[in-house]
Amino acid sequence: MKKISVVFALLCICTLAISQVSSDKPNVLFIIADDLTATAVSCYENKACHTPNIDQLASEGVRFTKTYCQFPVCGPSRASLMNGYYPHATKAFGYTSGREKIGPDRKTLSQLFKENGYYTARVSKIYHMGVPIDIEKGSDGPDDPESWGEKFNSQGPEWLAPGEGELVQGNPDGTLPIRGGNKMTIVKADGDDLVHSDGRTAQKACELIREHKSKPFFLAVGFVRPHVPFVAPKSYFDPYPFEGITLPEKVKGDWDDIPKKGINYVTSQKAQMTLEQQQKAVAAYYASVSYMDAQVGKVLNTLKEEGLEDNTIVVFTSDHGFHLGEHDFWMKVSLKEESVRVPMIIKVPGKEPAVCHSFTELLDLYPTLTELANIEHSGNAQGKSLSQLLSKPELSVRDMAFSVSLRGNAFLCRTDKWAYIQYGEDASNGVELFDMEKDPKQYTNLAYNSNYIDIVNDFSIKLRNKLVEVRTNDISIDKKMRTIKIAQ
Repeated sequence: MKKISVVFALLCICTLAISQVSSDKPNVLFIIADDLTATAVSCYENKACHTPNIDQLASEGVRFTKTYCQFPVCGPSRASLMNGYYPHATKAFGYTSGREKIGPDRKTLSQLFKENGYYTARVSKIYHMGVPIDIEKGSDGPDDPESWGEKFNSQGPEWLAPGEGELVQGNPDGTLPIRGGNKMTIVKADGDDLVHSDGRTAQKACELIREHKSKPFFLAVGFVRPHVPFVAPKSYFDPYPFEGITLPEKVKGDWDDIPKKGINYVTSQKAQMTLEQQQKAVAAYYASVSYMDAQVGKVLNTLKEEGLEDNTIVVFTSDHGFHLGEHDFWMKVSLKEESVRVPMIIKVPGKEPAVCHSFTELLDLYPTLTELANIEHSGNAQGKSLSQLLSKPELSVRDMAFSVSLRGNAFLCRTDKWAYIQYGEDASNGVELFDMEKDPKQYTNLAYNSNYIDIVNDFSIKLRNKLVEVRTNDISIDKKMRTIKIAQ
């Protein structure tokens, strides 16, 4: 009897030790969609598009309502997020992982986890991948091998998938066939979820969760929808008949007070889209979002089935937003709200569900996740940890969000009251100022109204100071600066 008691005691001690190790090293499930605007997620303000799985996660975690990307293009945004630096620090303004800019000594977000005993893997698009071309080929794109223990690409047919196809961009009379590239091509595809990249991504992610559940993991799962082409199984289109789509309000003279640099690179005018084609594009975007949401649900359900919810941090977000006809703009690159604001949900075991209205930025995920996992990182990372907001969502960590575009020559300073956009560091290419309380859709540019000159001047100073702050932390001079500080 005594021996049994000793064995039982030892088992209890071992179990406690394992539990402590497990709690010290929480898993991280990082899920990122591609081109998903917050305005198309039903737990945000859109009730026309249905995202039940993302909504369920939001009901269990902290939903951030004012999260902004640092660059409304895939490559620079993802490089900024994964490296923890603003684009002006990394100089990663194009389709790159940023590694050639930060050098071998700097650690990416997932690399830090890898070097601290985690199994790290990416499934599909985390750094930039060309969509559809890298998806069609099953190729890496400008990935960063140092970030992962393993990597898995999810090949799919994209616009070549069998089904009912239509090109709604640059095809006003409907006579052109569908085609690939960065075009609004719609394919109501034959077959099931697994025909396509995102279905295969979800399947692989579920396999990896089951396979690596006994040790801490950092699993990055990248879904490529709703990025064009708008391809999904036919059933996902059924809830969205294009005839029922209400397009954004079209304001006469909307572009008259927008600087030339502020006119989006894809507009209804340039894309030669009829009103019906615009409705079809929005309906197809919603169908793509619903398909992606279903794949998110599969991954989250596997986490639950494997009993890992109590020791896994879950993040869901997007690399940037997407215009769906607002101001007759389409796609991204613009610094308007629909292009730069993204959904972000963080679920941490033991934290109560909440909604947080503090301004946050995607590069804040770097210090947040490392802090939650008790992993040290370079003190020069430029994000702010959001960990305190997970317990006290009423707090604020930022009074302004900052984003850039046009290869770093256009800037957004977004506060509660104002959205200030400046083109060129000397404002030589124009300025925009919007009262976000009275004009949340950004129809009236107040920058050239003499009543607002003081506000414009204040923001020009804010921007100048922000750029000094960002460049002072430029990674190319960081080692030199640290040496000087030590010498002093």
